[in-house]
Amino acid sequence: MASETAAGVVIEKLSLAYDTADVLKDVELRIEPGELFTFLGPSGSGKSTLLRCIAGFGPMPRGRILIGERDVTRLPPWRRNVGMVFQSYALWPHMTVYKNVAFGLEERKVPAAEIPKRVEAALDLVGLLSLADRRPWQLSGGQQQRVALARTIIVEPRVLLLDEPLSNLDANLRVQMRREILDLQRELKLTTIFVTHDQEEANTISDRMAVLDDGVLQQVGLPMDLYDKPVNRFVAHFLGTANLLAGRVEAVDGDTRFIAAGGIVLPLTSGNHAPGDGRTAMFRPQDVSIAVPDGAVAAAAFTGRVQHREFLGNLLRYTVAVGDNALVVDDPHQSGRRVFAAGDQVTVTLDVNHIRILTD
Repeated sequence: MASETAAGVVIEKLSLAYDTADVLKDVELRIEPGELFTFLGPSGSGKSTLLRCIAGFGPMPRGRILIGERDVTRLPPWRRNVGMVFQSYALWPHMTVYKNVAFGLEERKVPAAEIPKRVEAALDLVGLLSLADRRPWQLSGGQQQRVALARTIIVEPRVLLLDEPLSNLDANLRVQMRREILDLQRELKLTTIFVTHDQEEANTISDRMAVLDDGVLQQVGLPMDLYDKPVNRFVAHFLGTANLLAGRVEAVDGDTRFIAAGGIVLPLTSGNHAPGDGRTAMFRPQDVSIAVPDGAVAAAAFTGRVQHREFLGNLLRYTVAVGDNALVVDDPHQSGRRVFAAGDQVTVTLDVNHIRILTD
């Protein structure tokens, strides 16, 4: 259940251009109260621009932005009741942690007697009460991030906006901080919009997410659904390693199959495809197995030759040439398990239940 202050966000036909360059193109989106929602995409995709539109920064976009039931499209940032944590944290270096967190309350003319209690509660929430007298330069990157969060949530925004908040941290601290942000969001039940280019970060922290590219909203949904059922080549590739085979759907001897280059014929089991549907077959490396050729006949087994091998700890990732195609195969690593080398002839077998046909 969302808190009483949490608000949903509705974006209607939002477009924005800088000079003649379209940055956002007819974005339509609904974010539920209390949801942790992520904008995911590469650099230049429009994700941070979309977040700044919600905050009220930058040029006026076309379309509408509603927070709760209120149209805020033309309101200045200070009248939208949102809180934003920037990539740089934007802490005052000459102020103590306490003063940085109290600053927003003082600007809002909160009664002086109330400020210490609220500051202490906010710092306690992020685990920094004992560091209240330090200055930002005396803190680690993760501690500075917590100060920025405390300073933002203390003013009780209806929506919390996080613009690549973990990008300045090292890998281990990023993992720790994303868990802390998620725990904090769950405790506050606060509608939160998180911007990142990191797929793992988005997958682990999001209730739902939106993938953007070139200012266009490509797909919205649960992280697992977007990974398993991408709508196009961009989403399939951006959300993880994918095998993408160009070809066509055809009816052969009463069966529907996908015919790809290099002699690959993939049976389609869903029954939802007709000749002419789609132009790309997509499946993940974990949906393919690798073995020594044994002459057995299988509906989706192909002989190929290993081109590359990467050891990734928990798995071995092979690139196998099958005709004109290079298939990526993930094989679980176990001590004593057969390891193939570049040049080895192998059989790759595909679980056809996991083939997805993409239209673009």
